[in-house]
This record gives sequence, structure tokens and C-alpha cells, in this order.
Amino acid sequence: MSNVIYTIDHFAKILQAKSFISNPELEITRLVIDSRSVIDPENSLFFALSGKRDGHEYLEDAYANGIRSFVISDSKYLETFADANVLLVADVLVALQSLAIIHREQYDLKVLAITGSNGKTVVKEWLYQLLAADFNIVRSPKSFNSQIGVPLSVWNISEEHTLGIFEAGISKENEMEALEKIIRPTIGILTNLGEAHAEGFASQKDKLLEKLKLFKDAELFIYSPEYTLGLPTSELPGQTKFSWSMKQKADLQISFIEPIEDRNYIRAIFKGAEIECLIPFSDRASVENGIICWASLLSMGYTPEEADARLEKLTRVGMRLELKNGINQCSVIDDSYSADTSSLAIALDFLNLQNQHPKKTLILSDLHETGRNEVELYTEIAALLKQKNLNRLIGIGPHISASASLFDMEAAFFESTQDFIDHFPAVHFSNETILVKGARKFEFERISKLITQKVHDTVLEIDLNALAGNLQFYRNKLQPKVKIMAMVKAFSYGSGSFEIANVLQYHKVDYLAVAYTDEGVALRKGGITMPIMVMSPEPSAFDAIVKYKLEPEIYNLDILNSFISFLSADVYDYPIHLKIDTGMHRLGFKETDLAALLETINGSRKVKVVSAFSHLVGSEDEHHDAFTKHQIERFSAFAQQISEGLGYKFIWHISNTSGITRHPEAQMDMVRLGIGLYGYDGGLPKKNGLQTAVVLKTTVTQVIEVKPNETIGYGRNGILPNGGTTATVKIGYADGYNRRFGNGRGKMLINGKLVPTIGSICMDMCMLDVTGIPVKTGDEVIVFNGELTIADLAEQIETIPYEILTNISQRVKRVYFYE
Repeated sequence: MSNVIYTIDHFAKILQAKSFISNPELEITRLVIDSRSVIDPENSLFFALSGKRDGHEYLEDAYANGIRSFVISDSKYLETFADANVLLVADVLVALQSLAIIHREQYDLKVLAITGSNGKTVVKEWLYQLLAADFNIVRSPKSFNSQIGVPLSVWNISEEHTLGIFEAGISKENEMEALEKIIRPTIGILTNLGEAHAEGFASQKDKLLEKLKLFKDAELFIYSPEYTLGLPTSELPGQTKFSWSMKQKADLQISFIEPIEDRNYIRAIFKGAEIECLIPFSDRASVENGIICWASLLSMGYTPEEADARLEKLTRVGMRLELKNGINQCSVIDDSYSADTSSLAIALDFLNLQNQHPKKTLILSDLHETGRNEVELYTEIAALLKQKNLNRLIGIGPHISASASLFDMEAAFFESTQDFIDHFPAVHFSNETILVKGARKFEFERISKLITQKVHDTVLEIDLNALAGNLQFYRNKLQPKVKIMAMVKAFSYGSGSFEIANVLQYHKVDYLAVAYTDEGVALRKGGITMPIMVMSPEPSAFDAIVKYKLEPEIYNLDILNSFISFLSADVYDYPIHLKIDTGMHRLGFKETDLAALLETINGSRKVKVVSAFSHLVGSEDEHHDAFTKHQIERFSAFAQQISEGLGYKFIWHISNTSGITRHPEAQMDMVRLGIGLYGYDGGLPKKNGLQTAVVLKTTVTQVIEVKPNETIGYGRNGILPNGGTTATVKIGYADGYNRRFGNGRGKMLINGKLVPTIGSICMDMCMLDVTGIPVKTGDEVIVFNGELTIADLAEQIETIPYEILTNISQRVKRVYFYE
């Protein structure tokens, strides 16, 4: 939030906007792009961005949430709200960036900018840890590095800040110039130049040159020659340059890396002398990111001794919120590794997304290193908590405890984490969603362990950001006004119930579909209010369908008559969905049923058709394209006859996940999106554009040396003729890992190596052949992820990805991540 005072009238002049202003002297302190994420609505300016979704569609939502100032590009909204301030511009994104540029010009502070393909956010967060003792730092929240994220980040600069650390990401040519004008970096850092977003550039060199535009006026440029593609030093930006390398001569020339337990000892040559540091991580990416930070400290004038002392204290960056099952029917959102006002607002938005419990509780530590006056800081936090409708606060730390009077809600305060733990038996949690948000020094992971159910070592991780990204991927392929029905049947393809539905509701899908009534009831009890279609309604469940306002699929005359008969005399126009059989031959009405269907519906005022639909049987396979076309034509003709016979229109839908990508002509009024949400589409080669949303992982229980010709497992089916090493891992057929994966057909990833199963799959575990690979008890094992996909597993046992995903047992704990 800015210290400089801006009024809406001031902004109107800056943007040269056509305006409708009711309060020209209103001060603007916050820039907002999401109508749902509002901290201070009265002093916020909402930007109706038109990109993946048209922000103008959310003006009423923003207004309902208290916002009264808007930047728009569609003139028809100019006088929508009589008491609002509305600025009409040609391009809303350019307007947002222009205000950020003006704001940046008000402050003369050192700014460090980071770009590259990988590691930007980690390097940013580690540099924050390393430099926080010497500077009051403003930095990008999470990974706000886009054309939208960068101006929102820079807007947070205020008078107390002495250093800015911002990351910048691009996906195509001619994007970096705008970000450079906003950030105006003093110091530039180039991280790993990988393959991410390569599709937006003609070559890797073009991508590099575009990224380097960020540093055109930088005083210092920090880089590795391994990532500058042979460009001569004279063509690199920066008045001063500082290089690091593991392979060639550089200002910081790495000469030796030695793993020591879970750390890495590194030696290097710097200014002709040998220096050393200890990076407290073992994985390769962390080592490289640590070296970048080492180079940054040295280039900024820190001594090798001081740099080493600080690097050794680095802590892992918790970039993702984790949603887990808690004690006493609670849900726990674990963000126990960071605490600042920006990330708190993001975490509270995620807390508000959860509707499965009536009560929302925040466990919050003191916020350190903000540079803010404590009264001002905790007054702002108290207002934020009230605005976000928080029910209970548990404050931990002397400073938040001293500010207890500012919080007008149910609250309890403790001087320290240990103080809270000592009093834990007297602090009751039940049927609530608990957000755990703490600065690292408070060690809130101790609290998280107390209130979280013990997690089975085999875990299915669901990335809610990836799921939302996949939803947007398919949205981008739809014609305007085409609705989306998201399939959440079979426990959301094994991925969860209300956890997934809450995200879909938040992102404004139009419909949800479940297989059975009890799935729909569970969603209603979990706080889901949007329309839900039940695909297999049983007459015994009609009472629950009506009670919980679910909408049944009607697939034959018997079920139609049964439902009409069940409805009480005072019910009118109850919504139903008609299933039409166009070739699946599983369920559905046929053309021969038309007369009786129309007579039954027209003869009763109790039901109203809200949609008619059918199933494509081979939309992913080009060999079935002729039949797919036949199905589309047959459905359209039948649906038209029904509409004419009823005398009103309703939603038509036939397209599934692969239909969206391969048959745009089948979009009609609505599409049904299923497994594509989780990153798999049989109609897309190599998942083009989709993100992996689910990862199944387990751990090694024991490592065993096996002598030649000794047998392994039940039935003595496994054998290593020359002897070797096996690793027993904690997953078996009771977890959903099919017995057909046994005897080498199935493979898993350990420490980046693909290893086969050996012997039969047991109920609770199985064995892997890890001969020649360094493996120890406790090592992580990947069953499937983005590299070893569910499609790969399906091929191993000759089935389909749907079976792999939906077969994962409910005893396998689900952990949900949100960035």
C-alpha cells in the first residue's frame, strides 16, 4: 500500500480517461483485479481486465463487495453505478501498468529484479531471507511476475522501503519492455534458462534477448555464461557484470561440490582466492539457486565469510498452501513458514474459498520485519480479518498479544508457540477450517502437527493452481457464452470432494455433475451452492435430491414418471436434465420415445427441462470422427424436436474433455469437462498446454540386500539371478496400486531414476529393484507425476488413465496445494 496520496481524479488525469466520477477526492490506496479478493474496498480501484475472462462481467460482484471505483474499457458500463467512480480507457492493462510506472517514479530505492525460466521465486525469497537484516524490503507476493502481477507488486512500494526485490516472467516476444519500465531495476539477476514458454519464441536466443531487456539500464548484472548462449560480454546488459559458473572461468568459479547428509559443501575461486559455503539443501535445483544467491551477496559487497554465515541459515521456501484433514472434523490450511501482510491476504482468500465448515479460524504469529508502526500494522490486520469474515483469531507472540484490544472478534492470545502448546488441551477445535500462518522463527510446524491428522506415508497431492489453470486452458477454447459443467463424480476422479468443488465454484463454473445422489449431498453439506446434476438418480434418493436442491438426470420414461409422481402437488418446474442415447447405448431416450416423452412432460407442470445431453463415445480418436459427427447431428436433431415440442429452449451439451479440444463444432450451449481438469486429455498429444494437477507419492520403508537366486514376495515370484538390492515401499493394492503392476510391469521414480517392481504387489506395500542406485529408508518415491504420467501407468497394465486415477483408495491421504 502506497504512502503517496492519489485521488481518483488524479488518476483520471494521468490516464486521460473519459470519466464518470461521483467522488473526485476519494483516495485510492489499493489496485484490485479480482472482485473476490478485496481488503479495503472503499479505497480500492478495480481494473476490469479483458483477457482469459472479461473483467466487465464481474463489475457487479466488485460493487457488491464494496468497491466504488473502476477502470473499464467498455463504454456501456460507464454509468452503471450512480454512486461510483468509473474511468473509461482504451486498454485496462495498459492503464494498470501506467499507474505502476507513475508510482515507481515516486521512490528512489535500490531495486533487484530477477528473470529466467526456473528458480525466480525461490531466488527472490532466499534473497529476502539473506538481506532482510540490512534492508526494509518490498517484494513480489508469491510468484506475481506477469504483465499483471508486476504492476500489482510494484504498487506495494512505500516510503519505509529501502530495497525492492521483484521477479519478472514473460511468455512471448515484446512483453519485457513494459515490465522494465515498471520495475526499473538497479541490479539484475538471470536464473536458469530452461524450456518453459519456449513456444512463444522462435528460438532460445530470442527468448534470452527478450529477457535481457529487463536489465538494459541496470547498474549490476549477475548471470552464468551457461545461460547466455555464447553472447559476448559486450552484448550483455549492466554497467558492471558479475558471472558465476560450474564449468568455466567466472567471477565466482565453482570448483567443488560435495554432498554432506542433506546439505552441500561448495568451494569456489573468487578474486583469486578459494572460498567456501554450505548450502543447507541437497537437491540440484536448490544448489544452483543457492549459488545464484551466493554470487549476488558477493557482487553486492558482502565478504565471503558473511555470505557463508548467511547462506548456511537459509530455510526452505514454502510457496504453497497445504489443505489437509485436521483433528475433530476440521480442515487445516498449513502456511506455517511465512507471514507478511501480502501473503496473509492471499491465504485468507483461500480460507474463504473453503465452505465445508461453518467456522473459520486463523492462528497468526507476530509479523516481523515489516518496518511498520505496530498500532498501524495490527489495526490494518484487524480490519482485514473483519472484512474477510473471520470467526476466531488465535494470536501468538508478544506484539500481536499486546494489540489484542484491536481485534473485535472471538480471540485468544499466547506469548509464544510453546505457550500455545502448553495450553493446547484447553483450546478446542471442532468442525472448522483453520489457517495456520506464522513467521519461521515461531516454528508453527509444531502447531500444524498438533491439529493435523496423521498422514499415511502414501499421499495424493492435488495442485489446485494447476487444476484452475487447466480449467482456464479449456475455457480459452470455448466460444463466448458457452457454459462449463465440471464432472466431479467418483470423488472428483479420486482427487477429492468439496476441496475440488470449492475451487470450481470459486472460478465460476456453471454446473457440477456427480454420479450418485450421496455425492451431491456431500457437496451441499460442504458448502457448495451452485447447480449440481445427479447422473444416476435412484427413486430411493428422490427425497434427498429435492431436499438438497439437486437436479436429476432423466434417462427413460420410468424414471421420469417416478420422479413426477414423487414430487408434491405444490412443486412446479423442478429442473431436470434429459439424457439422449446417440450411440453409447448405456442410458438415454431414443427417437422412438419422443411422443411419450413430450406427452409426459407437457402433461405435468412439476418438471422443467433445463438441459438435454448425450455422450460422445470416441471423441479422442480420429478413427471415430465420422461417428462423432453422426452423434452430433443425431443429438441436434432430437434436441430440436424436444425443444419445439415443449415450446421452450434449454441447454444443449454433448462435448466432453477431448471433444473440447478436437471437435469445436460440438460446443453448443455447454461442455462437460472431466479428466482434463487433472491434466490428461486423450485427444491432446503430449498434454500440450495442460498442467499436471495430481501426484501420487510414497516412501521407502526398508532397503534389503538380496543374494543371487533368492526370491522376493508372495508366491516367490520375484528373483534377482545375480543378487542385488530391493526397496520396500508403502503402497499396495489396498491403496489402489493394481496387482497387475507386479513382476516388473510397473515402474516408479526414486531419486530421479525409473525402477521396476519386483515380485507380487502386496496389500499394503510392494518391492522395487533398486540395484546400483543409492537409496535409503525414508526416500521419496513417485508413483506418478508429470514425468511418469497416469497415461504411462495405464499403458503398463493395458488400461485407461481414468482407472488409474479413480482407483486410488480413500485411505491414501489427499493433500491440496494452493500457491
